[in-house]
Amino acid sequence: MIKPRTPPGVMELLPREQIAFQRMLDTIRRTFERFGFLPVETPVMELSEVLLTKSGGETERQVYFVQSTGALEKPAAGLPELALRFDLTVPLARYVAEHEHALAFPFRRYQMQRVYRGERAQRGRFREFYQCDIDVIGKDTLSPRFDAEIPAVIAAVFGQLAIGEFTIQLNHRKLLRGWFEGLGIAGEAQLLVLRELDKLDKRGGEAVRATLAGEGFGLSAEVVDRLMAFSQVRARGQAGALAALEALGPGTPLFEEGRAELRAIFAQLAALGVPDARYALNLSIARGLDYYTGVVYETTLDAYPQIGSICSGGRYENLAGHYTKSKLPGVGISIGLTRLFYQLREAGLLAAADSSVDVLVALLDDADLADMLALSQQLRAAGLNVETQLEPRKLKKQLEYADKAGIRCVLLRGAEEAARGVVAVKDLRRGEQYDLPLAELAQALPARLRGGAAA
Repeated sequence: MIKPRTPPGVMELLPREQIAFQRMLDTIRRTFERFGFLPVETPVMELSEVLLTKSGGETERQVYFVQSTGALEKPAAGLPELALRFDLTVPLARYVAEHEHALAFPFRRYQMQRVYRGERAQRGRFREFYQCDIDVIGKDTLSPRFDAEIPAVIAAVFGQLAIGEFTIQLNHRKLLRGWFEGLGIAGEAQLLVLRELDKLDKRGGEAVRATLAGEGFGLSAEVVDRLMAFSQVRARGQAGALAALEALGPGTPLFEEGRAELRAIFAQLAALGVPDARYALNLSIARGLDYYTGVVYETTLDAYPQIGSICSGGRYENLAGHYTKSKLPGVGISIGLTRLFYQLREAGLLAAADSSVDVLVALLDDADLADMLALSQQLRAAGLNVETQLEPRKLKKQLEYADKAGIRCVLLRGAEEAARGVVAVKDLRRGEQYDLPLAELAQALPARLRGGAAA
């Protein structure tokens, strides 16, 4: 007999945990839609030649290829035709390039689907996980004003999720690259320094300093000191961020361009009503991916910095250059929801969710089945989610079942309640029981459950 077990690197949840996860998905989806983003879904499989636009890199070593049993019987000839998507950005690039002439630009899309990576199996690392992305894609150009709207979406999402205080940290690649230019760091060396500074939170200041001063970089002690001092700049809120930017002094034209765009973003955040406590300037944020060209974002939980970034992204200039000659600049973010859910659960920040079932209609006597089924239908018509016990059991057993399943209310209608024309409602969450007239149940119970009437 084969032992039942899930493969490593996947998250499989029990029903009440799955409900909590689904409610997070629903909250994120509603918030994205309130900001005017449109839903997109792409196939879990992409053509390998489309997905792997660069060969031999880190990405290809983590890709899962897909083959049918029929294909396995044939001699292998190069890579398999299909591969599982490893993020939602490459499928978005293909999607926009393929449907470019049918889309309205700027194209505002959200996508919430699973992705797959061949991660090394270890605790908290996932091979299958949900990403929740938004992007705004322009045709030829995209105003920097969209760069300020993204943090407003982040603030709304995590405010609605209510998982604790958080900070959206912002930086700008033009500001960084302009600063590097002023220090005499140019070309490929800029990307190497960017990637190293992006490791500050993981490796620590001393380790990064030692690497920058080492043989691979060959930077002078003075340049390293200025890089490290620059990366230590932090300022919360609009006034603090603007003051910190001003204190940096004059710089190269590219530096000044980045500073001007950041200033405009901070001004727009105030107009969007994003509280000062929600965002900060952090000049150590670089985002290691090379395609970011402008503002970059990372969001962290204030009380749990060890969780790391819970939402990140930024501005890029050419999303679909591998698939079309059109220039398609954009800005976007991604929430790795599976990892976030796992980390929150491990930290004890997620309470067990109630069942999505509002009411369990108990069956005390087999002769009452038809009445209980009719009662259940009335409550469903009133907007409640209802489960009906289809076989009579001892009341204690039915209550234990409801409690274990997380169902809030159990409805009882025995001979005594029927004689009085009422239904007994046992609210397991509040630990109380009350009667409601049968004729008024479909109107009164939903109001009670939503807090519209005193218990």
